[in-house]
Amino acid sequence: MRVLVLGGTSFLSKTVAAEAVRRGHEVVCAARGVSGSVPDGARHVRVDRDEPGSIDVPAGERFDAVVDIAYTGLRWVRDALRTITTRHWTYVSTINTYADTATLGQTAEAPQHEPIERDRIDLAEMTPEVYGGVQVACEHATRDALGDRLFIVRPGQITGPGDYMDRFGYWPSRFSRGGRVVVPDTPKQPFQHVDVRDLAAWIVTAGEQRLTGAFDAVSPVAPLGPVLEEIADLVAPPGTELVPVTEETLTAAGVQPWFGPKSLPLWLPASHHGLAAHDASAAQAAGLEIRPLADTVHAALDEERARGLDRPRKAGLTPDEEAALIRD
Repeated sequence: MRVLVLGGTSFLSKTVAAEAVRRGHEVVCAARGVSGSVPDGARHVRVDRDEPGSIDVPAGERFDAVVDIAYTGLRWVRDALRTITTRHWTYVSTINTYADTATLGQTAEAPQHEPIERDRIDLAEMTPEVYGGVQVACEHATRDALGDRLFIVRPGQITGPGDYMDRFGYWPSRFSRGGRVVVPDTPKQPFQHVDVRDLAAWIVTAGEQRLTGAFDAVSPVAPLGPVLEEIADLVAPPGTELVPVTEETLTAAGVQPWFGPKSLPLWLPASHHGLAAHDASAAQAAGLEIRPLADTVHAALDEERARGLDRPRKAGLTPDEEAALIRD
């Protein structure tokens, strides 16, 4: 199978390319190449999707499967659809496309945000709502162009090696240092994730089997409290203490939920619990396999140590921020 990965130099796109190479497929990665190198065994074609006409470079070739992980706007998607020929197309969207963020147990048929037809969005303005609306518009464009050749995956929290957002990795990193660890006092909050390696494997399988339709790429729901306890059990030294802090205290102290500076990753307010509690049964029936959490935790910690446990992070609490919460 000839596979074109639009990307292929970081996190999910690179993991997809590596998995396709591992299975013996011919893989072309169309990317700028500034985020890293493509996997060994893949061919790199330089494409900068912000440059008009750049995506035309691989247009003269025919592919059996295309994987697109566009996230910055509609023009990238439309340019690719206009120029590339394939028998199967995977579009990686997001769980943020859903309009209802509170209701538990939603499926891929749940109402989505109104589409936002923006050619380009900057990272500074990429709120979950704007990002979700733009992704809905991208889904509509791919569906209109491809019909029954389209596979849409809507992942929630992607975990595992290569996670440059620093969210899931915060917890194995923090627990591994021991001491008193602030955790959200929301033990029953739902939690879902998908390891990047499991998601990549499913995407490659979908191309092989011509799987189509829209799916939420998530694990079965688990309560966040026991998940954090399991991570601590796996990596924390003896004497580590989990210190629950209420939502009211976190909010009053200016701690953000989910991601960003001075945040407590994976914590969600009740108004957004639905985003971490979608029905995973359709994806499982269609072949998505979820590895044991311990595998994801150890892989994340290995990478955290390689990158440096004390490095500046994109998400989480600094030692001083955490200590102030415990003192208060």
